[in-house]
Amino acid sequence: MSVISLAAPLIPGRANAFEGIEPWRTLPQTLRGTQRVPLPAAGPEPAPADTLRALYPALAACWRVPEGLSRFERAEITARLSLRRDGSVIGTPQITFAKAPGDARTRDILIRATLDAIARCTPVRITPALGGAIAGRPLALRFIYDGPRGQGI
Repeated sequence: MSVISLAAPLIPGRANAFEGIEPWRTLPQTLRGTQRVPLPAAGPEPAPADTLRALYPALAACWRVPEGLSRFERAEITARLSLRRDGSVIGTPQITFAKAPGDARTRDILIRATLDAIARCTPVRITPALGGAIAGRPLALRFIYDGPRGQGI
């Protein structure tokens, strides 16, 4: 009998509580958020983000429409990253999804604009409580650009 099975409470029908649970399913889930960009110009500097709902706009605030993308109607991109307790990025953000009309060059412009925006907005201002809750956890931030028509032009 293993140490785990001795320490785990017994569940009827199972030899131990961990039986049948795959280890990769117990890892922390990715925290996901979606932001329409570009964000309206902000007034005075906002308070540090203290919730996930406040974190995603703070990370997206630096996203600007790149020159080669402004004429297109819709583009979407998702970046996956992790933050430290102080709001700085751990490692390099990864692009997990990118959809832009046009060719590979347009997609590359979208990717560069997104990575540059994350670099400009970090370290993001967060409270110590939020920093402790999200430190090291994967964040997936989806940016949606609706083009000139979506901006009311």
